[in-house]
Amino acid sequence: MACCGNCFCCQCCCREGETRTPEELTILGEIRDEEDEILPRKDYESLDYDRCINEPHVEFLEGIDNKKARKYEAIRWMMMFAIGVTVGLVGLFVDFFVHLFTKIKFTVVGDSVEKCSDKGCLPLSLLELLAFNMTFIFIASVLVLIEPVAAGSGIPEIKSYLNGVKIPGIVRLRTFLCKAAGVLFSVAGGLFVGKEGPMIHSGAIVGAGLPQFESITFKRIKFDFPYFRSDRDKRDFVSAGAAAGVAAAFGAPIGGMLFSLEEGSSFWNQALTWKVLFCSMSATFTLNFFRSGINFSKWGSFQLPGLLNFGEFKCPDGDTNCHLWTAVDLAFFVLMGVVGGLLGALFNCMNRKLAKYRIRHIHPKAKFIRVLESLLVSMVTTVVIFAASILLGECRDLSSPTTHNTTLSGSEDINSTIRRFFCTNKTYNDMATLFFNPQEAAIHQLFHQDGEMSTYTHSYFISSSVFFYQVCHWCSQVSKPQHCWNPNVFALHL
Repeated sequence: MACCGNCFCCQCCCREGETRTPEELTILGEIRDEEDEILPRKDYESLDYDRCINEPHVEFLEGIDNKKARKYEAIRWMMMFAIGVTVGLVGLFVDFFVHLFTKIKFTVVGDSVEKCSDKGCLPLSLLELLAFNMTFIFIASVLVLIEPVAAGSGIPEIKSYLNGVKIPGIVRLRTFLCKAAGVLFSVAGGLFVGKEGPMIHSGAIVGAGLPQFESITFKRIKFDFPYFRSDRDKRDFVSAGAAAGVAAAFGAPIGGMLFSLEEGSSFWNQALTWKVLFCSMSATFTLNFFRSGINFSKWGSFQLPGLLNFGEFKCPDGDTNCHLWTAVDLAFFVLMGVVGGLLGALFNCMNRKLAKYRIRHIHPKAKFIRVLESLLVSMVTTVVIFAASILLGECRDLSSPTTHNTTLSGSEDINSTIRRFFCTNKTYNDMATLFFNPQEAAIHQLFHQDGEMSTYTHSYFISSSVFFYQVCHWCSQVSKPQHCWNPNVFALHL
């Protein structure tokens, strides 16, 4: 409960645990009278984005000639390139280990299910899957306990920073390490979360720290680099890093620049536009180059521009009657957009109510309760998807190799990620194929796998999408680094 209006009463009667910060009051919807004093966060400060015009600064400007000015500008462009390359490598690191951990998990559990389907030891397979998922989620939750700012997507915090609010630890190296490691364990842990939002936060941290050449967390990391020491310069690099994170996540350098311009930054200039775009292009180029080379063994092919790839949509060779879409489909596209907008509004409304509940009942409790909540979400999600795969999955015919030769990674086609639980060699289990694969591979299956779905499967897909939608609400509030964009795409496609 909020304190009463009397200042003396507030000082004497209100317990410390009952005070609300301004941001919590905003979420809770509690409106105070105008005469009430809302105390600011003591650990929050404002950034100084104004130019410091004093005698030493004026003397410094007078001592800069054209040669020094060009050198200063060249170093700034080099820093933008270095930020973009680093963000691309961070995306590559997260993507590589997410695929590695999920591959190990699903290989072990898949082999166990195949063996136990005849021996009657499926509960053992469930325990193996629970052990993998809950271990990964436990690690992600512990990392958030080490650095609480690493929880969530980090996008609201970066927006606050770009608008002049200095949140403690938001762009620290320790936050970056916990964020990058935490998001890969969250995604590998089987929760309905994505890595797109944390990439924006990670990119912003790279932008804030790399041009400084020093770290507050690790004191030994310190170099004599006298440039870009003001909050104004640091803000510009954070804008570029956030844009590079968007570009790396979605393979969209222009989209990353527009995100930073429209959604994040309130301080902008034309020169910064080109620098941010260059930084975003560097991130996309780096990620595309290394992902394409590693996955396809064809260095320089540039086939995977971002972390999210829906595959190539094309008609079968020789089929002149095939059309990817027609004018009639436009009406359905509009309808899908309307439904998606309504579901998005409902998601935000429900998310707000859940945030209120958590602030009132979860946050005041001990921190280990948040870890237990994360493990509970992991356990419930794992049990439901395992039961759905084993009990409700149906056997369907495999896709024709000449119909949709959609490449996922390396030389693998769409049939390489199917799961044949309780099915013959020429068929696959539809539910197991969706749930016992990484999210990107599951989306590929929905987009590119052939075969007619039965009425029962359609009805179950509807119920599954409702389940995904609800779990996304729960997962969005759990204490771990995560983002809900990719899971919502999966749920809406169902």
